[in-house]
Amino acid sequence: MRAENADCGLRSAECKIRHSAFSARIFCPVESDDVSNNYSIVKPPFFLGLLLLLLLSAITSFGQVDRITGKHFATRSEVIASHGMAATAQPLATEIAVDILKHGGSAVDAAIAANAALGLMEPVSCEVGGDLFAIVWDAKSQKLYGINGGGRSPMGLSYDQMKSELDKLGSKQIPKFGVLPINVPGTVDAWFELHEKFGKLPISQDLAPAIQYAEEGFPVSELIAYYWGRNVAILSKQPGAIVRTYTLNGRPPAKGEIFRNPDLAHTYRLLAEQGRDVFYKGEIAEKIDAFFRANGGYLRKEDFAAHQSEWVEPISTNYRAYEVCELPPNTQGVTALEMLNILEGYDLKTMGFGSADTLHLMIEAKKLAFEDRARSYGDPKFSRAPVETLSSKDYATKRRSLIDLQHAARHYDAGTGKLAQGDTTYFCVADKDGNMISIIQSNYRGMGSGVVVPGLGFGFQDRGELFTMEPGHPNVYAPGKRPFHTLIPGFVMKEGKPWLAFGVIGGDMQPQGHVQILTNLIDFGMSIQEAGDAPRWQHEGSSEPTGDVMTDGGYVEVETGFPYDNVRELMNRGHQVRFDLGGYGGYQAIMRDPVTGVYHGASESRKDGCAIGY
Repeated sequence: MRAENADCGLRSAECKIRHSAFSARIFCPVESDDVSNNYSIVKPPFFLGLLLLLLLSAITSFGQVDRITGKHFATRSEVIASHGMAATAQPLATEIAVDILKHGGSAVDAAIAANAALGLMEPVSCEVGGDLFAIVWDAKSQKLYGINGGGRSPMGLSYDQMKSELDKLGSKQIPKFGVLPINVPGTVDAWFELHEKFGKLPISQDLAPAIQYAEEGFPVSELIAYYWGRNVAILSKQPGAIVRTYTLNGRPPAKGEIFRNPDLAHTYRLLAEQGRDVFYKGEIAEKIDAFFRANGGYLRKEDFAAHQSEWVEPISTNYRAYEVCELPPNTQGVTALEMLNILEGYDLKTMGFGSADTLHLMIEAKKLAFEDRARSYGDPKFSRAPVETLSSKDYATKRRSLIDLQHAARHYDAGTGKLAQGDTTYFCVADKDGNMISIIQSNYRGMGSGVVVPGLGFGFQDRGELFTMEPGHPNVYAPGKRPFHTLIPGFVMKEGKPWLAFGVIGGDMQPQGHVQILTNLIDFGMSIQEAGDAPRWQHEGSSEPTGDVMTDGGYVEVETGFPYDNVRELMNRGHQVRFDLGGYGGYQAIMRDPVTGVYHGASESRKDGCAIGY
């Protein structure tokens, strides 16, 4: 489930090279509607395989620039400031957030302003047609708050109707694109809920910078331009106005080109002047209703009118004296906690960062936790997951006992926790009063469903793809239901005080990324910038909440920064090892010194963004 990487699985415009010690393969695009799996395997002749190995060796022959301080792989120093801090995936959005802070806005005001800007500047990851989840530390009440801004499926689309629609498509799964996987977008309602509780400035002031950039234009940044082109190429045939909205004379904007979105400026201006109801009960909802009726969709104005975000209590576990906080189901936050609980039984610090033992244990812990994720998570309004069991130390001990230190497992069964009866973009902001917000917002698969209602200036997410059609499963499709959700903002407390707001995007990469960041910080003593710059791994092929079952152990992808001797040892233990380009998520973080109150900011070196403080 890789869709939240901004390329949304869209690598059809290029060949994809993967190699291992045993073989080299070229994954080339073929014509297919399934753009996440449109690769045919071609075994190259010996000389070509040798050439590929030489090329990959050459790529790694140039190392990171020499730095006097810090780890050798760090790309930059942390940003350190005392009054406020913002870290986002787009520098202009980060600057907007800091400007809001300087004008007296709260961390939540700045986050809303940044999110509105990201919806304009990073549409390959997030837009107001998506969902939002956040964890907020409120300095006044000295309490953490969680908000679930996930949308629900159309109330007028029954299970039998959905199955009939899938039969027409010759599919057993909900499609990735088009009108069928679209649920009610929850982002706008979550903005207004957050603002009502924690905002200080008028929401019109929060939205003003994004409105100005949408009208006057902004230069598109490098990586976003790369993904923009690949998304538009695939999604251009979807109903609506994606080509008119997101191209310049029919082509996607290139790096540095000025892009304007006057339709989105109009949408934002309506929100600024009329509030959230214009989106869920007024003019915008009416336009969406009319479009879906005309294009075979099922979303209606009544679905929007019934939508509301949900304030939830964060869940947590204690990992080596740090209280790690996540959001409960329908998100996958419990997965990260379960992985940490399993790993706490090992001395990772002595094993060392990136060692074969450390990598093996992390991968196996991931496999175990993902088996539970596949069978237990869904909308708690329809079925309750055994959160207390899955996040407990006793349960982790039982699961840990299944790990063989010398052999990779090909299959794990889900645990036996019993119920009591009853990509994406990530960013974070901290203000002068000590308030902090960890927030993640997403279209799911790159630019989402590809559906853009003419005149609105934004696309819709495709979260409904994550339902399963398996009867009896906690995540089975039903009308008015929230699907299993991959979005998880992270937050860490230390001795009762806020310590870290952080997150990693990328679908299944999110809990894996959370665990890698936290062990880098806590076990291996890295700074928050080093923790993000360190090489990462990602395991794929686990069982999924959509019904897929792991039978072959899956495979692990590793970045080139890991020593080859350690990678080879993973192979010796039975891991299928591959190499990937760009599939390791995107990270931002803000750490607060509990004594001085000084903020340390970090931003993902793999993306376009930055951290700025003042």
